[in-house]
Amino acid sequence: MSPENNPLTHITAQAPILPAVNAWRIYLNDQGKSPHTVKAFTADVLLLAGFLAPDRPLGEISTNELNLFLQWMQNTRDVPCSPKTFARRITSLKAFFRWLHQYGVILVDPAERVVQHSVVSPLPQVLTADEVEAVLAAAEKSRRAQPSDARPLALVTLLLNTGIKKSECLAISPNHIDFEAPEGPILFVRYASPQHRYKERKITLPENWAEIYNEYKGQYPISDRLFPWSPRRLEYLLEDLGEAAGLSKHLSFDMCRWTCALSDWQSDVDPNKVRQKLGISKIQWREVKMKLERLSVS
Repeated sequence: MSPENNPLTHITAQAPILPAVNAWRIYLNDQGKSPHTVKAFTADVLLLAGFLAPDRPLGEISTNELNLFLQWMQNTRDVPCSPKTFARRITSLKAFFRWLHQYGVILVDPAERVVQHSVVSPLPQVLTADEVEAVLAAAEKSRRAQPSDARPLALVTLLLNTGIKKSECLAISPNHIDFEAPEGPILFVRYASPQHRYKERKITLPENWAEIYNEYKGQYPISDRLFPWSPRRLEYLLEDLGEAAGLSKHLSFDMCRWTCALSDWQSDVDPNKVRQKLGISKIQWREVKMKLERLSVS
């Protein structure tokens, strides 16, 4: 490896941990990791730096010290550490020391023998096919009422067909929708911040959504945002729709997102296309895929 490509050129096994963490932050950014990942991973290793003696050389950090740190993290530290966060911190340590070892800073990787703790959060709630029909029927009833209100149908149909997150839904502008696209209506999911541009994508909309949208647009003042209400107001709208449909479940943005993903999964849509539609990374997809597989047989 040439020196100009080595981010650890000036760091040796005798150096303390902090300069290496700073170099790792630069390396992760250069690798195109998301800002959230970089912040979380470096923060995890900085906790280790605070646990060890300030002048502890990188090359002398042992597996036993890492295990003592993790025991302190899990059992002694005053700040609670959830199983999921604990598992991520082990992942951070393993990635950091593996990186140091690969670049030749340390001869032995002390994190290699640290046992990884895999944690999968509980399965999300999804709507059954009958429940989807009940929700759509309740929304259609609102649309046909006097006075007519197409907003519930516009919102829930969008969510069940696109699987977008609440924050993405709230950020939609009318100019993010293209009804003239050759392949049919398309929603462009946009992000204002450049650091989230990797999440941007386009999602096909159902053909009948144009009619619903036009009715909705004629009933409500829409300008900069497609749904110009607070997140809580839209959450209440979904809750009311769920009650009108007779659901025992709590209809939510997250439930619609998972219902959409599961529907695509069970329809044999290419897994990579499901991942791209959800706008998640390949690392996040591992857990999502596992949950979809379990939901399919539950």
